[in-house]
Amino acid sequence: MGLFITFEGSEGSGKSTQTRALYERLHAENYPVILVREPGGTRIGDMIRRIVLDLQHTEMDATTETFLFSAARAQLVNEVIRPYLAQGGIVICDRYADSTYAYQGYGLGRDLNELKTLTAIATGGLRPDVSVYLDISADAGLERKQRRKNGALPQGVEWNRLDAREVAYHRRVADGYRTLINEDHERWFVCDAAQSIDTIAAAIYQHMSPFVAHIQKLDASGR
Repeated sequence: MGLFITFEGSEGSGKSTQTRALYERLHAENYPVILVREPGGTRIGDMIRRIVLDLQHTEMDATTETFLFSAARAQLVNEVIRPYLAQGGIVICDRYADSTYAYQGYGLGRDLNELKTLTAIATGGLRPDVSVYLDISADAGLERKQRRKNGALPQGVEWNRLDAREVAYHRRVADGYRTLINEDHERWFVCDAAQSIDTIAAAIYQHMSPFVAHIQKLDASGR
């Protein structure tokens, strides 16, 4: 069996930057590794992503939103993640089920037990081996992302329907993540997102080293 790593974080935490950094480091060391994101990662998932994150879809009901995220997840798990893990590879996923609990559960007030049941159906019970959380306050994260959106920082970012929600919503999401971490702390590695990109990347790689030790590297032919 392979290794399933997920990254989570509030908006503007630098989560996607760190998923890419870990992927590139492991790939350079000849580990069999892929990087996927939620929602997306498949043809169907990318179509769902465009719908669920579109700024114009302000009328979308919370139940609709929840089912769309879960549908994209089901497709990604069955089409990409499970097959790659079965080959002994490493899957790095930019967001996974914890995002549903944080954003739709704590953020929108959906029943967590219902969400856990739906997630179990969508994923077939597949859970991450280890999860990374980039910790930043909701206010600081939104300010950072807004600056990038406006071009104040060099890295452009997507500004979507969830980003545009009120600050109180994002604060509930951040609080929800901390509750999830406290309930399952052994799975999580928490990083202070205020640190430099290189410092965070080095800490994440060091934490992951024991987890990747059992993964067989590719030979010169890429097999």
